[in-house]
Amino acid sequence: MAKINIAQFVREVRQETAKVTWPTRRETALSTAMVMLMVVVAAVFFLVVDQLLAFGVRILLGI
Repeated sequence: MAKINIAQFVREVRQETAKVTWPTRRETALSTAMVMLMVVVAAVFFLVVDQLLAFGVRILLGI
């Protein structure tokens, strides 16, 4: 079994995180805004579909 060396592990983690390209503040804000917009669009879409299906069921059942 391999011996666990915490110091080596921390060094390797630091090396790997140095390779990461982190997004800028503007990119993060833009991505967040796009996600929020898509959530609103999806919510409105499902609301409309739900209302149409409920209307159809009411007509079919004569309620």
